[in-house]
Amino acid sequence: MRRAKRVLPPVAVVLVLALGAPLAGCGSERGDGVSAGKEERVDMQEAAEQSDAMLDAVLKGIDPDVQWAHGPTTTRACGVTRRRAVMTVVSPERRQTFLDRAENFWRKNGYRIKAVNKDERFPAVYAVTRSGFGVSVSFRGKGQAFLEADSPCVKESKVAAPTAEPNGPAYKDVYPLPRPNVRSDFWSGDQD
Repeated sequence: MRRAKRVLPPVAVVLVLALGAPLAGCGSERGDGVSAGKEERVDMQEAAEQSDAMLDAVLKGIDPDVQWAHGPTTTRACGVTRRRAVMTVVSPERRQTFLDRAENFWRKNGYRIKAVNKDERFPAVYAVTRSGFGVSVSFRGKGQAFLEADSPCVKESKVAAPTAEPNGPAYKDVYPLPRPNVRSDFWSGDQD
């Protein structure tokens, strides 16, 4: 037996496209099941500035200090990602301490921890803010730590370079960045 196909009237198709398209697009969800709402009025430059502030704050919350440099900024259809690369050598024995300090900072500031990767070589912590920004700290090749902040969907605009000065060499226009090269008694594991 053949089933009859249901055809939507033209008005219903227009309503589905008008109402459904924004819901299916980039960032219509914050990543935690709640509509981004307010952030949709923010443009990419404002989102980049908010991302910079979040990354600067978590780096200030990690004690003792580490040197960092700006990583590349990327944009996508409706969002922006800012990055920081840690230039201080973090020994394998200290990596979990580093991640714990970032995670504790985020918890104290109302971020929701989405995932924790306890991998021995490439551990990471992923969190989300109430306004839908995704933030992470991860260890990658040769044990270098990277911090990232991804905006929810925002209005398209031009995005300027970050204005915060790194607390070490800037490596302006150098990509890929060099591996960590700054030693710290604590982070390098030379001190308990």
